[in-house]
Amino acid sequence: MAEEFSRAVDDGLRLSKRINYGKDRAVAPPKLPAPMMKSPDALLPTAPMVYAVIEDPGIVDNPDIPSYQPHVYGRCDPPALIPIEMKGIEMEVDCYLDTAFITVNGSWRVHCITGSRACDCRLAIPISKQGSILGVEITAPTKSYSTQLVLMDDNNENQSGIQAQNGGFLNSNILTLTIPKIDGGSILSIKMRWSQKIVYRDGEFSLNVPFTFPDFVNPAAKTISKREKIQINVNAIAGSELLCKKMSHPLKEVKRHAGSMGFLYDSEVLSWSNSDFSFSYAVPSSHINGVVLLESASVHDFDQREMFYICLSPGDIQSKVFKKDIIFIIDISGSMRGKLIDDTKNTLSEALSKLNPHDSFSIIAFNGESYIFSKSMELASNDAVERANEWIKTNFVAAGSTNISHALNKAIEMLSSARSAVPIIFLVTDGTVEDEKQICTMVKNHMMDGESICPRIYTFGIGSFCNHYFLRMLAMIGRGQYDAALDVDLVKPQMLSLFNKASSLLLANIKVDIFDELDEFEVYPSHIPDLSSDSPLVLSGRYKGSFPDSLKVKGVLADFSNFAIDLKVQKAKDIPLQGVSARDQIEYLTAQAWLSENKQLKEKVAKLSLQTGFISEYTRMIVLEDDHLKKVKESAGTKVSKNNHGQHEANIQGQRTIILPHFGIGFGNLTATAENTPPGYETKLPEVAAIFKAASNCCSTLCGFCCCPCCIQCCSMMNNQCATTLTQLCVAIGCFGCLTCCSEICCSGNIDG
Repeated sequence: MAEEFSRAVDDGLRLSKRINYGKDRAVAPPKLPAPMMKSPDALLPTAPMVYAVIEDPGIVDNPDIPSYQPHVYGRCDPPALIPIEMKGIEMEVDCYLDTAFITVNGSWRVHCITGSRACDCRLAIPISKQGSILGVEITAPTKSYSTQLVLMDDNNENQSGIQAQNGGFLNSNILTLTIPKIDGGSILSIKMRWSQKIVYRDGEFSLNVPFTFPDFVNPAAKTISKREKIQINVNAIAGSELLCKKMSHPLKEVKRHAGSMGFLYDSEVLSWSNSDFSFSYAVPSSHINGVVLLESASVHDFDQREMFYICLSPGDIQSKVFKKDIIFIIDISGSMRGKLIDDTKNTLSEALSKLNPHDSFSIIAFNGESYIFSKSMELASNDAVERANEWIKTNFVAAGSTNISHALNKAIEMLSSARSAVPIIFLVTDGTVEDEKQICTMVKNHMMDGESICPRIYTFGIGSFCNHYFLRMLAMIGRGQYDAALDVDLVKPQMLSLFNKASSLLLANIKVDIFDELDEFEVYPSHIPDLSSDSPLVLSGRYKGSFPDSLKVKGVLADFSNFAIDLKVQKAKDIPLQGVSARDQIEYLTAQAWLSENKQLKEKVAKLSLQTGFISEYTRMIVLEDDHLKKVKESAGTKVSKNNHGQHEANIQGQRTIILPHFGIGFGNLTATAENTPPGYETKLPEVAAIFKAASNCCSTLCGFCCCPCCIQCCSMMNNQCATTLTQLCVAIGCFGCLTCCSEICCSGNIDG
């Protein structure tokens, strides 16, 4: 879909050359990317953008100054997309602990459609990794639109694969929504809100927001002013010192208090921002530190228990990390063929090169069988790493089915004797298997509490066909972490990021004593993972009872000495704890609901999703359309109808409900895994009905890949002269095959008589 989108924008930029601005042009006409520079994602949006959806190229013109160009015959199929000029943009960013909430307000003018015509407009919102859309509000001259979450019903629960025209994801991080029938020259005001994780690296918290606008969205008219505004507010631990490190735009500090600071950029610009907005800051500390925040439930909260949030930070001084015994379990089934297996091999080779000489490792490649590099752990010497790379080149051949359990059992057995290092299993797969719940039970039986360090399991999912909730649950049981690359192009950076976390553990076997003393207590994740120097450790949950003024966190350091720290308990002032922790809690609860098949857990996830605005597997997003003109004309009343997909459309005084495709990632695809379908491959179209198969024989004598529906579609796009010529040709030569087709259809009984 991303490639199709880029091609449609390329077609739209060509069409936009028809627009005549007269002497008022302030910028040059849009330049197309050079042929040598084009790539499948060259024209994907790198900031919030709006496009005019063009089916009839004849409507492309300046709405203010008609150019009276010659009529254009034919239609655009698929429709072209012309980027619409942006009139203004404002962005406000609120950073709370490890989460940022981004609100963008922008206005766009439909500058490319003649004033007497209308077209659909498509909104595209790029969201950074680990982001979640929270809401969109659109205001047009006569209509307004707003998104809302609703419960999934039985009819819609399994429709995640449907590609609807009114919305969906181009790839894992670009959301699109279609705004129907906007008049040429109209102005659209759009408010977008989403959340994303703040990345922690090298002692700094870093935020990057897509904010790179191409030149062709700058208004062409000289008289149009362009105002750009960015505001960022950082709220961290109360009383802590914050240091601003880097910023991409010329921000000015407007406030600073202990634990918070604010910056503002507001200016008239000649052209819109040509770089993403990035901002980084640090909370200086020379040792492991943390904080505990408490918040009471609101009166509207379905769960009236108190909320807590614990953040344990590694500090900015490099401490000694655990020596590790690591086994890489890599999927080499048939679906991994091509670029995916090549990227995986390169990533694994780079990960091996990062091992310390005192670390030990082995590799298990699996499809229907398992292939082991070494039956015993080998020290990561240069010679061993070189032999491993040669083994990878020879044995990483994508073929066969998927069997995770045998390889995982073998790895746990090999790591059972680890004593002086932390044992780690690093699992990579792109598929779903039938015995996932049995695998979770088996791994849970191997995990035990005590002084010894059980194998840590880090899981990495590729594409949308694997069960990401199984991988998350497996990592949670194994006190590890989970990550994924829904887009194949992100496999290498995401896999290396997860490996860096696994290879930089500072504190293991973490325990919080107070957890045993609270009533009706829940913590997410339920099995506390280890603390890495590459990311803070975050725990959140609910409780009843009395929280002390401080609590003690215990663990084991890399030299296997005991560690303990007292964390101060504070009230969460100006920090929305529920919003900050909601997405992680939804993900963990969904994984638990999948494993236990607990209906009450599913309902709990749905309630939390509706309450916080974060999408879940059990809720879906709808768009409410308010037609202000109809509201004036219509009398009070409600009309409810059902469309062909069983989706409800309600008209309440000019209001219509549009149900969008399900945005959840689902619970894997056994059929695609069994068929070795590569990640990213779109599902096949449904089979053509038998009557159309029979009718298609009339074309097979002329063209082996055509059919009557194809001809009908083709003829509908012809002009009158071409259609007349084709008709005369068909009359002259006849279509003897059609006589055969008709007799076949009648004899088969598909048509009575």
